[in-house]
Amino acid sequence: MNTSGADLASFHAVVRGYVQGVFFRDFVRTRARALGLSGYVRNLRQLRAVEVKAEGRRPQLEQLVEYLHRGPAGAMVEDVEVEWGNYSGDFSDFAITY
Repeated sequence: MNTSGADLASFHAVVRGYVQGVFFRDFVRTRARALGLSGYVRNLRQLRAVEVKAEGRRPQLEQLVEYLHRGPAGAMVEDVEVEWGNYSGDFSDFAITY
C-alpha cells in the first residue's frame, strides 16, 4: 500500500441485526477491496452478528463504516459498534474468514 502513514488507521466492528445469510460478508469484502482496505469479515458464533477488522486510510475506513450501517439488499442492520485503532500492517488483503 503506498501511503504516507499519517492517515493510516484500523477499526474493529461488530454488526448486529439480520446480517447472516444475506451475503453480508461478500458485500463487505467487495467494498473493502474496492476501497483499498485490508482485513477480514466473518460471522460470529452468536446468531445475528458479523465481525469486521479493517485497516487502511482513514477516509476509506469511514466509508466502509457507512456501508456497514447499510448492508446489502435483504440485510437489516440494527447496530454497528466500532472501535478505532492504530494501523498494524498485519493484513495483505481483505478476506472472508470462518
